[in-house]
Amino acid sequence: MSAGGFTILDLLIVVAYLVGTTLLGVWLGRDQKDAKDYFVAGKAIPWWAILFSVVATETSALTFISIPGVAYLGNFTFLQVAAGYLIGRVIVAFTLLPRYYQGELVTAYSLLERRFGVATRRFASIIFMVTRTFGDSVRLFATSIPLALLLGGFIAADFVGPVSILILGVFTVIYTYHGGMRAVVWTDVLQTGVYLFGGLGAVYLLGQGVDGGWGAIFERAGAAGKLQVIDPFFGLENRPNTLWAGLIGGAFLSMASHGADQIIVQRLLASQNLRDARRALIGSGIMVLAQFALFLLIGIGLWAYYDAQTFAVADSIFPRFIIEGMPAGMTGLVIAALLAAAMSTVSGALNALSAASTQDIYLPLKGRPQDDPSALKVGRTFTLIWAVILVGGALMYRETGTPVVIIALSIASFTYGGLLGAFFMALTLGRARQRDALIGMAVGISLMTLVVFSNPLKGTFPALEPLSRIAWPWYVLIGTTITYVTGAISSFIGGTGRGHQGRTTDAPPRPAT
Repeated sequence: MSAGGFTILDLLIVVAYLVGTTLLGVWLGRDQKDAKDYFVAGKAIPWWAILFSVVATETSALTFISIPGVAYLGNFTFLQVAAGYLIGRVIVAFTLLPRYYQGELVTAYSLLERRFGVATRRFASIIFMVTRTFGDSVRLFATSIPLALLLGGFIAADFVGPVSILILGVFTVIYTYHGGMRAVVWTDVLQTGVYLFGGLGAVYLLGQGVDGGWGAIFERAGAAGKLQVIDPFFGLENRPNTLWAGLIGGAFLSMASHGADQIIVQRLLASQNLRDARRALIGSGIMVLAQFALFLLIGIGLWAYYDAQTFAVADSIFPRFIIEGMPAGMTGLVIAALLAAAMSTVSGALNALSAASTQDIYLPLKGRPQDDPSALKVGRTFTLIWAVILVGGALMYRETGTPVVIIALSIASFTYGGLLGAFFMALTLGRARQRDALIGMAVGISLMTLVVFSNPLKGTFPALEPLSRIAWPWYVLIGTTITYVTGAISSFIGGTGRGHQGRTTDAPPRPAT
């Protein structure tokens, strides 16, 4: 296949997509009346749209860019982690999700306030905001890679990356600011269709670009061991894509990301009822598993297409094929697909960060109710503030050579354990108090920070060497265990051994604030 390059047709497709998505988002937000409309779309979104939105949000540009690179360098064993994601969703659907539907909640951390108190809610919300900001700054940077390749012929090399990030940030914040959660969800539905079409198009073109088509690709990949799916190794060593790390570690990661992370929980709260939220959550796990298989398939296709050529940066492999190996028009469609994945994640992050800032921090500090008339204006202001922070973080990020998907998952993992441990305490540890939850989270997150950053620190502190060998899928399980055990021990030291305001976990909930 001859290189397609980037043509005027491709440019028109990309521009039309950016402008069209932005205008659609603004139009969808035309009838908003209050903060409930802005943050949970009036709880009137059909379950299937929530399903697509959840998938689009967690997909981001990382799946589109990094997962093919994972298969290019390795094999299909990442699917073991995706299988764990499905298991975690099922557990959340029948444990945490029913609690979220006991009252008019807007953020996940309202549940912690019911059980422990407002300080626990604020602490958890702040942890979410810090983690989400770092992780999504990396995701935004990842999306700028192919856009920078497109603009490289028009803009000086020193400026092409920052300009790419700014373009994505500006278009996304416009429709998120005006459209709120309704715009986020329905543009997600559109964006999911666009990037899946782009992925399937890449599979077709790779089959056409390799002599013998996919039959030859599978034959060569099988001989090289790249079709391996199961790795039965059991241990904490730095082998992330194993059966047990995937099923157990992936399940805990999914329980945290879909049960304790505002960006996903907020979408589920936009469902019409608990039954619909469950259908959306479990269905998204099935779809994500299939989606990972699709992008891993692209990875082995690229491996055959480039004849196992070595690349300095794994995340640049698929973007290079998009620019060099696709015909005119198709390049623009796939770039639009990649932008769709990125804009979905960033828009969801902005709305979730805004909701947490408004509902968990601003309104309680001001002593105002959740349905305060000023909440809509305040929420939109926070959307702008977080947009500046996310874009600023992406501009400061520097490529390390490690696939960006691994970096982003590692960032999330060192705080997810603390959050999930607190939710487990709320559900199962009746004697725990607010103090116990706060101590457990603080200890869990602090120790997991040492684990996550042990690799760069082990040169200075050799004692951290064993921690640096722990594979990232185990991070959430370890952090959750440390948090829960620490909180349990604390609950036996002094006090009455009962929950917030003397309630146990079985007591009826009070109205959310």
